[in-house]
Amino acid sequence: MIRKFDRNDRRILNFPAVHPCEGIFPATLLRSLINLSHNICNFQSKLFPTQSRNARETIRQVGLLLIFFEEVRDRGLILSDSVVLCFSELHLTFQKIQFLLEDCTREGARAWMLTKSQFVATQFRVLIRAVATALDVLPLGLIDVGGEVKELVELVGKQARKRKFELDPDDEFSANQVLVILSHFEKGVEPDSRYVKRVLDYLEIRSWSDCNKEINFLEDEIALKCSDSDEREVPFLSSLVGFMSYSRGVIFEALDFPNTEQIEAPCNTETLTCLNPEDFRCPISLELMTDPVTVSTGQTYDRSSIQKWFKAGNFICPKTGEKLTNTELVPNSILRKLIKKFCADNGISLAKSGRKSSDITRTIVPGSAAAAEAMKFLSRFLARRLVFGSNGQKNKAAYEIRLLAKSNIFNRSCLVDAGAVPPLLSLLSSTDATSQENAIAALLKLSKHACGRIVMIDHGGLIPILDVLKHGLSLEARQIAAAVIFYLSSMKEYRKLIGQTPGAIPALVELIKEGTTCGKKNAVVAIFGLLFFPKNLQRVLAAGTVPLLIDILSSSDKTELVSDTLAVLANLAESIDGANAILQTSALPLIKGLLQSSSSKSAKEYCASILLSLCNNGGEEVVSILAKDPSLMSLLYSLIPDGTSHAGKKARSLIKLLHKYRETSSSGLASSAVSHQQSVRAW
Repeated sequence: MIRKFDRNDRRILNFPAVHPCEGIFPATLLRSLINLSHNICNFQSKLFPTQSRNARETIRQVGLLLIFFEEVRDRGLILSDSVVLCFSELHLTFQKIQFLLEDCTREGARAWMLTKSQFVATQFRVLIRAVATALDVLPLGLIDVGGEVKELVELVGKQARKRKFELDPDDEFSANQVLVILSHFEKGVEPDSRYVKRVLDYLEIRSWSDCNKEINFLEDEIALKCSDSDEREVPFLSSLVGFMSYSRGVIFEALDFPNTEQIEAPCNTETLTCLNPEDFRCPISLELMTDPVTVSTGQTYDRSSIQKWFKAGNFICPKTGEKLTNTELVPNSILRKLIKKFCADNGISLAKSGRKSSDITRTIVPGSAAAAEAMKFLSRFLARRLVFGSNGQKNKAAYEIRLLAKSNIFNRSCLVDAGAVPPLLSLLSSTDATSQENAIAALLKLSKHACGRIVMIDHGGLIPILDVLKHGLSLEARQIAAAVIFYLSSMKEYRKLIGQTPGAIPALVELIKEGTTCGKKNAVVAIFGLLFFPKNLQRVLAAGTVPLLIDILSSSDKTELVSDTLAVLANLAESIDGANAILQTSALPLIKGLLQSSSSKSAKEYCASILLSLCNNGGEEVVSILAKDPSLMSLLYSLIPDGTSHAGKKARSLIKLLHKYRETSSSGLASSAVSHQQSVRAW
């Protein structure tokens, strides 16, 4: 039996070959050895940007041995134990050769393999020596094949022993050129573009897409190294990412990927949600805090995030911009307990959340000095392109920023500092739909940085962002603009400004009506954020939001969208006007139905909260309807042990209110069971 290894899980330059099992049928072993040889020979037609000589020679030698293996098969020879043993060793070595050839031709790994060229050349030499050793002990005289075939095997053995598999001088020169370029970056010197192009040409990285594949591979390697807690090579990998990112942005003028290839998924599916209280998120990483600490300005951050902020030489408060009087970090134990309880109640793994947060906070500081300087050069280049470039160059610059700022906090900081925000705001007025979409998407990424949000507002960015929200050239652009509004509303002082801006809230409401699931969600959570400023509640109601939210409850099967919609309704129901608006729709049966059918603990909590608020603010008629529903009590009782702690509290209050109504209704004192009696028709 030949045990197979899952090739999809194999890390580059790791060779997890599996030895054939003892007692394997010789015919099975031979058949597998022939298949392996064919696989190796198929690499003859592939491009080897590096190690070309060593790879071609290895493939040639395996091809000669393939003739021998096929001769043995065709003659139906019975193989002795000693021959099977040699074939097993060759099988093991051929697996490793195939792995090595796969790595030499792996898409996106050209720069990394170039820098590893000495190690790779050594691997070729070791593997070919292993072939020679197996052939040395192969009892060729006991195998009845033709004389010419035996001579081929002897020739391969002799060449395998004598052949020098050395580092190709051209590979060595180009690898040194990469090191020189990285050294220039590290010293804050922009490299000569001719040297950069020379390296790219040698690796046959000839397009934007080729360069992008290199970046994706390197970033994946960094993530794997960090997940394994093996970060020794991370600084060098980060330097290569900086080099390739610089090359992609500066050297390659054209975006060459086909329209069908989505570099970024449609709708920019941002994880916008109302489910997590905003105070539980670190203002730096925007992830749930695992160890919240408070700085001298009174702002709270996740410890790992703010420590990396200090390590990067920053001594101002990231959120307020105030100079810190000291760097003392005071644990916020109350908030930590609330976060733990919130995670426990909602089935969220705090450990998983912490790992995700650690991953993003890793990017607060650059992976290396070379990566930092390369990013600074690239940021200034892109900012200039946005101001002085042609329409096509501006579009490409916006797209580059969209990618660079996607999940890297340091990149966002560099781009904001380089002045990329104001020209991106100007690009929102473009008559080209693609340019407008790339500009608003780039601004979305930068709005995740506190300084980015400040610059946007300070440069009058709210109006052009709202213009895209209202009249964007594509639905996608409008939906992304809603996400930008959500991040802007995370700052207390901007909620009032956005709410007071004519047409802002109606535009979000219109998107609820017209958007995709993603667009509806972005608009709903943006409204949720704006409701933290109390005076925005009347504006939300006046815009006709409630009927559209009820439509979502009745028609959507998307759990997160429904939960977020319920969160907004729960907020609105806490006011008398909001409760009245909800009761003028068919909300009651829908909310009771969701309380029974929803699998989301948060959704159930919001349902209980809405029903309680409607009873308190909607009057006796609402309580009467709920009290007559025999199934409601059992649903509420089930929330006490099974729901969140907040849901249990709401359920107990509602149960108490309904019991009190039933007790007093028979004595004609029902109205006293309700805190407010409103003349509202409840459907």
